[in-house]
Amino acid sequence: MNWAGHWRGYGPWVGSRDTYGKEHFRRPGLLPHDEQSRAFLAQAIPPMMTGHWLLRREETAAERTWTDADLAVRWLNKLYVEYPPFSRDDGKRAYTDLKTKLDYARDALPRGVDVAWVHYNRLSNLVSFSVVCCPNHFHPGIPCPRPLH
Repeated sequence: MNWAGHWRGYGPWVGSRDTYGKEHFRRPGLLPHDEQSRAFLAQAIPPMMTGHWLLRREETAAERTWTDADLAVRWLNKLYVEYPPFSRDDGKRAYTDLKTKLDYARDALPRGVDVAWVHYNRLSNLVSFSVVCCPNHFHPGIPCPRPLH
């Protein structure tokens, strides 16, 4: 799979399971200016499909932009450390280990595959952050919010 582009980082979003579960706010409408799309664009909740982050064009939407996938992976690592997942009381692992997640991101991003990490933190909030490929393989009709020149 050949892909050429850059990556945009979104997040972290930290919130309740109930807020995250409001899927109607996490999906754009069928038309750019319909009521559903306006509601979607007004939200900070992560979209259901990572490529839909690119529809949110406000200046604060894309917090980071990279032309080097390794920098995007470092950003994921930094946020994981800052917002770690909860630890189980019985000592068993609740989530895939960080090395596995980083290895996957290093493999996926250069091939144009988005990476989204979502987990519960120790306060039982959901934490979500994503690296989105731009242009996006799965949403080729969504233009880059701020193309690199």
